[in-house]
Amino acid sequence: MLQTTEKTIIKETAKKMVSRENKKAAMHDKLQLLRSVTNSHATKDSSILIDASKYIEELKQKIDILNEDIARSSSYSWPMVTVENLEKGIQVNVYSERSCPGLLVFVLKVFEEFSLNVLEARVSCKGSFQLEALGVESEENGETIDTHMVKQAVLQAIQDWNESNDQE
Repeated sequence: MLQTTEKTIIKETAKKMVSRENKKAAMHDKLQLLRSVTNSHATKDSSILIDASKYIEELKQKIDILNEDIARSSSYSWPMVTVENLEKGIQVNVYSERSCPGLLVFVLKVFEEFSLNVLEARVSCKGSFQLEALGVESEENGETIDTHMVKQAVLQAIQDWNESNDQE
């Protein structure tokens, strides 16, 4: 009976040792991964952690700089676009807090691409840009127009307009 107990204790001790070795190996692998991600040349575990901490601080600084850049560039508000189906046709609304010279031409090209006839339109370009247009499908088209596709096309037209203004 004593031999069975000794064997059990030896097995449990061996399992614990294997478990510790596995944990140690796993920790070593994780530290090496951290070392490679942070481009650390350190060999000691504590030095790898210090380098990782410095790397995280550098990333935080880069994020702060990017957020500042975004805040500065977001002073220009991108035009808002809504497109909805009405009984009469499709209502397209485009609004920007600032004036957008030439944008109307780009948006009206979208109407042309979808064979929409402008039934009614209101446009204001003084200080801001606002377009409310009701488009009806031309009878030759015969297909129902997807409002999502129209919205995407208007957004692309705004992008094209923006790029053409950047080149000038």
